[in-house]
Amino acid sequence: MKKALLFMMFIFVVFGVLGCGNNKLSEVEKIIAEAETMTLSELLEKAYEESNGKVMDGIGNSSRGATAGESFVAAIKELHPDYTGEIRWQQPKENSIFQMLESDYKSPNPIFSMTLIQDGNQVQSKMINTGILHNFIPKEWREATGVSVENDGNPLTLQTLNKVFMYNTVNGKSIDNVWDFVAEGETPMFMGIDSEPVGFNFLLMLTEETYANIVKEAFDALSADEKAYFQPTVDSLAAKANEFDLSANGKYSLAWIKLWVEQYNEMTDDGPIMTELVSQSAADGTALLVYSKLRSIEETETSSKNNVAVAAYEDGYEGFGGFGYKHFLQIPETSPLPWTAAAFIAYMVVTEEGFHPWGKDMGGYSSNPTIRLDHSQDGYVEGVNTFPVKNDRGYEWWTNLDNGGRLIIEDPIYASETAFTVGEWISGLR
Repeated sequence: MKKALLFMMFIFVVFGVLGCGNNKLSEVEKIIAEAETMTLSELLEKAYEESNGKVMDGIGNSSRGATAGESFVAAIKELHPDYTGEIRWQQPKENSIFQMLESDYKSPNPIFSMTLIQDGNQVQSKMINTGILHNFIPKEWREATGVSVENDGNPLTLQTLNKVFMYNTVNGKSIDNVWDFVAEGETPMFMGIDSEPVGFNFLLMLTEETYANIVKEAFDALSADEKAYFQPTVDSLAAKANEFDLSANGKYSLAWIKLWVEQYNEMTDDGPIMTELVSQSAADGTALLVYSKLRSIEETETSSKNNVAVAAYEDGYEGFGGFGYKHFLQIPETSPLPWTAAAFIAYMVVTEEGFHPWGKDMGGYSSNPTIRLDHSQDGYVEGVNTFPVKNDRGYEWWTNLDNGGRLIIEDPIYASETAFTVGEWISGLR
């Protein structure tokens, strides 16, 4: 009887474990798993069945999600003219998107079906690690991107945007090294790290070994006098780099970060930064800002896009040219319309029409290389190279760490892991 009892207990445990395995996935996760095996055409049919006559609520850091939503609805209507579904889009102010998503997750009647969200640090620590948001990788996106799946698929990236170093050239200013931006007397314009978290993440990423090596290489290219100015700061941070368990060149990154945070001129937004930087009155001024803001500058007697240079475009420039941050696409655990959310996400990363609200402008690069538009001649007007600073060299060039723009690219996992070590130190610098 004892043997029989033990055998019964063994069977119970085995089936219990198997049962738990089958129940590990939530209903939304099961739909995501199935959706990842389907084409966009198949997903559009699922969206039609699920959301016809309904409103799908989306929330995001980019207002262009609303435009993409209109295009998505039109795509379903081409297949089913009787479709009456809608996309209702919200763009919350500042950093409140995380609070809104968490509140919606806890609500008895959640409304948000999908999100387009930025700030990899908080996305990873507050949303993904807690199970509030789930990743969905469309089948056709995976097939089109290949090696990019590892970098842009976890979490799924809609686009990478770049913030680049620029400077005013009215007085003939020239910059050939990233350390020039933290030289004595420099006060580069920059959105504060407290007001825009992606800028904070950029500084965290700068301590990652690959990027720390780039900072060191730029330091090695400085003149003897320039090295003598920066060396005491570097040496003073050697112990701190060891405390943070950084790589051998981590102290150089910490030194650059320290000088940058202590010296930058905090501005409220990249729009005003660009407006000021291109003016004649901003002679010798420097900044780190969104590259695409150049598109909104109107030519006047006192302001011109030809008054500025992109540092990374200059021959012989040493160091990194700026940083890249990402917009991520995710599906909440409590998504009321998960099939429609999956179809909408696939539409944005698989089709040129879906990405067009962002792709039509320079400085925004789809995670899908097959739908990236060429902005290499955006500075040409009627065949004349009027504004060469607008001639975007493209994602491949900007992310090339050997002979390209050497962007510091946001990694949610690394940023979240260093937020309470390096991050706390950074927060105390200003």
